[in-house]
Amino acid sequence: MAQLMKPLANHGKLKFLVRGKWIDSESEEVQGAFNPAIGKVIAQVPFGLGEEVDRAVESAAEAFESWRDVPVTDRVKYLFRMRDTLERHFAELSIVITQNHGKTIKESEGEMRRTIENVDTAISVAYTLSKGNTLDQIAPEIDEMMIKEPLGVFSIVSPFNFPLMVPSWFIPYAIVLGDTVVVKPSEITPVPMQQAAKLIQEEVGFPPGVLNVVHGGRQVVERLIKHNEVKGVTFVGSTPVARSIYKLAGEYGKRAIVNGGAKNCIVVMPDAELNHAIPSVVSSFFGNTGQRCLAGANLLAVGDVHDELVNRFASAASRLKVGNGFDEGVEMGPVVSGKAKERILGHIEAGIGEGAKQVTDGRRVKVIDYPDGFYLGPTIFDDVSPEMKISKDEVFGPVASTLRSENLDEAIELINKGTNYGNMATIYTSSGRAAREFRRRVDAGNIGINIGVAAPAAYFPFGGKRDSFFGVLHAQVDTVDFFTDKKVIVSKW
Repeated sequence: MAQLMKPLANHGKLKFLVRGKWIDSESEEVQGAFNPAIGKVIAQVPFGLGEEVDRAVESAAEAFESWRDVPVTDRVKYLFRMRDTLERHFAELSIVITQNHGKTIKESEGEMRRTIENVDTAISVAYTLSKGNTLDQIAPEIDEMMIKEPLGVFSIVSPFNFPLMVPSWFIPYAIVLGDTVVVKPSEITPVPMQQAAKLIQEEVGFPPGVLNVVHGGRQVVERLIKHNEVKGVTFVGSTPVARSIYKLAGEYGKRAIVNGGAKNCIVVMPDAELNHAIPSVVSSFFGNTGQRCLAGANLLAVGDVHDELVNRFASAASRLKVGNGFDEGVEMGPVVSGKAKERILGHIEAGIGEGAKQVTDGRRVKVIDYPDGFYLGPTIFDDVSPEMKISKDEVFGPVASTLRSENLDEAIELINKGTNYGNMATIYTSSGRAAREFRRRVDAGNIGINIGVAAPAAYFPFGGKRDSFFGVLHAQVDTVDFFTDKKVIVSKW
């Protein structure tokens, strides 16, 4: 029986938050947002009209003129209230995340904790990293100083897989630094942001227009980027979309932090402590149902560890309980949508067609109590070669490919040249020398050593290289310099 399952919340047609008020969209184009555990629609997502998007941007632009003049000490007080609101509604928002995304309630609680940690960090940087500097007497009677000023309106385009955590990489930083935002949640999982924004607007009381929310797809994003009042865009999603957004932002002279896809490699050395490594590796590949940009995708077995590693990995993965994320003991929920399930099934079929050996078959998983849910179990391929598409293409689901390498040099070569992704790479080893070689030579933005998911804390930047990231400044703490611009003043008295 469900542990926390409540009667299905039907959120109806979602609204836009503009000038501090929730308004109905006049768009006739709508899309259902699902509870993927039971395969039922829980909200209708309007795809905003161009003029509706413009009104949201104009709302943010008007609010910026006065918000930038609010003393930083007062802006920080708003963020303290924002933090208190998220803590007070921690359980409620965790439930909404699981209802709309499908991840387990424990995973949703982890997402909420990471969300709040970013608010904490935004509060701290307002008093530290956002300060400028001065140098007196650079010449006779001449002083020079540098200050960091807010820029204006920023658009925050969010992914489906972490509907509250990823927006928190940007929203609290922009607001506390004096900017205003227009948030475009994923059209697949828009309900958590809708609910969080409603609570924040009611309980935190930001001035109208500081925080705005619009809904829609690609056309809405393009409208936001092209708007003259928008100074920059943040995006997290697939590499093809990331590349097009980065190109459009460049064309219109906008700042951009754009995170793309991944094909993360996990290397297991012969001297690895497998009792520690196996649970960690299983969590990396199949946590969040494999739908995260730091998930393991390729498992590289170095030397003679291969047979024992694959056997133990497959055995542990096969024991994972798949089901509704609210149910007792469930360790892996459904994938986010029927479309996602079909796409992942296509990758599995391609792997079989290429001759990869199927060790476990996630297609066989059935969740009896929820026959309409979008469930897949862990699928593990062995005897995968670097040339196979299953080892190169991003799957973004519970699918693992196991490859062999003779030594560490070969493993690093495969990571650096097997794909053009560079989000994360991890090594399991008892050798400090091997770990040091790995972290220095691997061309990826986030490196794990005996860690399955090398997720940076909020007070570190969220790394990424090559086709996994487009831009200069990264998410989280790096956004201090993204959301402000430096002004230099030279004075003589």
